Amino acid sequence: MKSIKFAERLKGLRQESCATQSQLADALRTTQRRISYLESGKVEPDLQLLWEIADFFDVSVDFLIGKTEM
Repeated sequence: MKSIKFAERLKGLRQESCATQSQLADALRTTQRRISYLESGKVEPDLQLLWEIADFFDVSVDFLIGKTEM
């Protein structure tokens, strides 16, 4: 269930920032396909990418994985 929460949070944060999947992928030095898979819950991020996403959106890792609310 945590990966579903992560997927929802990632997609929501990206949409709130008005970024496309491609723009986010460029900022995180990854691919649009990987962002798509992360947002759909098909894959989970490795620890390094999780930290980078948290830094990019200025949120905690705990928020991203659904452990806390904003």
